Amino acid sequence: MNAPDFWWTSNGTWQAKLLSPLGALYGFLAARRFKYNPRYKAKQPVICIGNFTAGGTGKTPFALALNALLREAGHTPGFLLRGYGGTNKGPLLVDPSNYAAAEVGDEALLLARRGPTVISADRAAGAKLLEQQDISVIIMDDGFQNPSLHKDFSIVLLDAKTGIGNARCIPAGPLRMPFKKQLGRVSLLMVVGEGNKSELQQEAAQQAGIDLMRAAIRPVSADALEGERVLAFAGIGRPEKLFASLKEAGAEVVETMSFPDHHYFTKEDARLILRVAEAQDLLPITTTKDYVRLDGREEQSIARLANVASVLEVEMKIEDPDALLERLKPVLGSAKV
Repeated sequence: MNAPDFWWTSNGTWQAKLLSPLGALYGFLAARRFKYNPRYKAKQPVICIGNFTAGGTGKTPFALALNALLREAGHTPGFLLRGYGGTNKGPLLVDPSNYAAAEVGDEALLLARRGPTVISADRAAGAKLLEQQDISVIIMDDGFQNPSLHKDFSIVLLDAKTGIGNARCIPAGPLRMPFKKQLGRVSLLMVVGEGNKSELQQEAAQQAGIDLMRAAIRPVSADALEGERVLAFAGIGRPEKLFASLKEAGAEVVETMSFPDHHYFTKEDARLILRVAEAQDLLPITTTKDYVRLDGREEQSIARLANVASVLEVEMKIEDPDALLERLKPVLGSAKV
């Protein structure tokens, strides 16, 4: 599902108020589970990339940026994630040439192009498999709230434009558990993008002695889209991020289509996208994560869409990468290089 609009409305909507009892129960149970001691500590240091809320804040682009940064510094990272959206629960070492997004999830395929990647619903079991690979550090994409695996360092991403929304827990709001319960295990708060909706959370983090750094998601080679009339489609946590990025890149976004997060596109979806795009002479364009769910499939309409669709590639730009490396030194000190 995609995050409902009322999650991001600061004033209490009737939907949020109606769902608040369920949200309070969800938050209570999640916070109680969060207190459990990890049942496994990996042989290599684990750096977790997480967020306070459900929905996209750029964890996978950040994991890729961190991977590049660590490799430049002489480390050999491997990726660990759940494999959300795939049928295989793992633990499984992902070979992108042998597995499809329907099996291992779109994020796993993207990460596996950059380094050893293991998916596992059981993070501890996944870490045991990953530590057998030729790696020196584990980058854990998501799983901040999962207590099964010890994290040596947790970087939590916070969207500057949305903050924590209405500050309520799922399903009344976007929080995975009460904000203050999560704050105590944050090693570093990474504020992503520009905006003023996260100032209270930034202030709370600073008062708790947590370091703050900044990053931003930027389109790659966006100049080619200047003046291009497009149909933008996406099945990600917050599709509006794609639409906004395209407008910022100078594209004319004529039509938009939003699908549930990690949506597995059907033949009917592809036919609809193609029909609307062709009727108005629009360029279909989507995200990298969505494209890997189209690429390589044999259904005629989906293969045709994959052939004509463009991809808005983005990358996470860390404002001060040297400062981040310095902050990680105590964690990486024991890692082999």
